[in-house]
Amino acid sequence: MARPRFIPDNMTLLLIAVVATASIFPCTGDVAAGFEWLTTFMIGLLFFMHGAKLSREAVVAGMTHWRLHVTVLLCTFAIFPLIGLALKQVLSHFITPDLYLGLLFLCVLPSTVQSSIAFTSVARGNVPAAICAASASNLLGIFLTPLLVGVLVVAHDGGGQASLGSILKIVYQLLLPFVAGQVLRRWIGGWIERNKSWLKFVDQSSILLVVYVAFSEAVAQGLWRQVPPAMLVALLVISMLMLALIMAITTYGSRRLGFNKEDEITIVFCGSKKSLASGVPMAKVLFSSGAIGMVLLPLMLFHQLQLMVCAVLAQRYGARPDELQAAIDAENAGD
Repeated sequence: MARPRFIPDNMTLLLIAVVATASIFPCTGDVAAGFEWLTTFMIGLLFFMHGAKLSREAVVAGMTHWRLHVTVLLCTFAIFPLIGLALKQVLSHFITPDLYLGLLFLCVLPSTVQSSIAFTSVARGNVPAAICAASASNLLGIFLTPLLVGVLVVAHDGGGQASLGSILKIVYQLLLPFVAGQVLRRWIGGWIERNKSWLKFVDQSSILLVVYVAFSEAVAQGLWRQVPPAMLVALLVISMLMLALIMAITTYGSRRLGFNKEDEITIVFCGSKKSLASGVPMAKVLFSSGAIGMVLLPLMLFHQLQLMVCAVLAQRYGARPDELQAAIDAENAGD
C-alpha cells in the first residue's frame, strides 16, 4: 500500500520521537557527559562519511557551468543570510532572541545534497549540475558557515568573533574527518557505494543523537516554558515566508539571468534548501550546549517544510510537456 502523502518521511518521524523522548526523559549528569563524548565521535564519523561519499569526478564534470554554480552559492551564502537580517525588526516581535539566532544560523547553512539532487531529477532538471552545485555548497559550507556564524550570528548574540577554541573544534571535528574521507575515498569509495543502503543509518543516528543531547539540555533549562505553542506557530509562519521569498528569488532571478528551464530547476532546488545533516553537527560544534536546542528548532521546522514544498514543486516541474514534443504538437496544430 502506498504511503499517504500527509504522513512525514521516516527521518522526520524519528526526529519528532527523539524530541518527545528528550522532553520526557532528558539525559543529565554523567549520562549526559557520556553522550557528549559519543556525539563528538559520531560527528567526526559523519563528516568522514561525507568526504568519502563525495565524488570528485562528479564535481569536476559539472564545474564547467560556472554561472549556475556561482548563482547557487550566492543564493545560499549571501541572499539567504540577507533575508534573515532584513527580517530582524519584524521577527523580533514574534519570537525570542534565541530563536532568531537559530533562524540566522539556518540562513548561513549549506544546501542539502541528496534531496536537492533527487528533487532535480524528479523535476527533469540539470542533474549533473545539481550534483556539482550541491556538493560544492556542502564543501564550501565547512568553511563559509563558521565564518558567517562569526560575522553574523555570534555578533548578533553579543559574543564577538569566534574564539580560537571554536575554530580548532571546527578543524578537528569537521574538516579533518572530511579531508580524511576524501583521501581514503580511492580505497573505500567502492565499499561505501555498495553499502550505502545501510550506511545511511550512520548519518541518521548521528543526527538523532545530537538532537537528543541538545534537546535534553534545552529541556533541562526550560525550553518548552520559553517557547509556547503560539510562538511555534509564529516560527512556522516565518519559515514559510522565508522559503517563499528565496524560492521566488531563485525562480524569477534565474529566468532574468537567462538560464533555461533545466538550469532554473537546479538553481531553485539547490539554492533554496538548507541541510539538516550539516546543520545539526555544526550547531553542536559552534554553540554552547545550553543554546543548541533553541538554535536547532527553526532548522528542524524549516527542514520538514522545504521537503513538503519541494516534493510538490518537483512533481509540477516534472509534469511539464517535453519541449520537443510541444514544438511538434504546435507544428501539427498549425497544419
